[in-house]
Amino acid sequence: MHTAGRPARRAVLTGGLAAGAAVVLAARPSASTPKATAAAPQPRPSTPGAAYARLMEGNARWVSGDLDHPDRDPERRQLVAAAQNPFGVVLTCIDSRVAPELVFYTGLGDLYVLRTGGQAIGPVVTGSVDYGPLTGGTPLIVVPGHQRCGAIEAAYKSLGDGVPLPGNLQAIVEAVKRAYRLPVENPGADPVDTMIHNRIRVTADDLRANADLAPLVKKGALTVVGAYYSLDTGKVDVLTGAPV
Repeated sequence: MHTAGRPARRAVLTGGLAAGAAVVLAARPSASTPKATAAAPQPRPSTPGAAYARLMEGNARWVSGDLDHPDRDPERRQLVAAAQNPFGVVLTCIDSRVAPELVFYTGLGDLYVLRTGGQAIGPVVTGSVDYGPLTGGTPLIVVPGHQRCGAIEAAYKSLGDGVPLPGNLQAIVEAVKRAYRLPVENPGADPVDTMIHNRIRVTADDLRANADLAPLVKKGALTVVGAYYSLDTGKVDVLTGAPV
């Protein structure tokens, strides 16, 4: 067979492999190439106003989609492994769509998070909320209720029909019963949503008047904020208690 003018098969394969290796090597950083350094962690907010501003800035990024997952890597894990110093306490619902670390765009070690159905509180939950402000000077508590809360909807129906919920679910109904009064008197366009808003205010007011927390609130070392989270938009709207 005449082969003049054609490269040998082995030469073609060898040349292709060599070219591929060159591309891979070029893409690898050399030993002398400096690694990108992670951004320095932001200083912990030490006042209610600064903590509130940090959370609301974070929520604005969550709404816009401007995200790069802050402080959620092994380096951060190692940094907070020995000790924690969160700047906020968040008491919210168990709903799977309401994750405070995402909603407020925070990282590992930034928040104490408590989640109960409809933000139901009792002695253990209240004591857990108290922990940060009383032991570590955490300057902010946020109580975000949310749109289309299933726990509040179930409680509203149970109270309206006079039919208790099964098992321990009835404990949630009892815990949120005070918020039912407003929708009965003034239901608005959506009585369940009215109850959700009322529940937020009741819970925030109760925590603000807590015998242990009230002195901190009075001297300006702590702020308790009630807020409403929209599942549709991702936005947190403050209802009560925003720092001035």
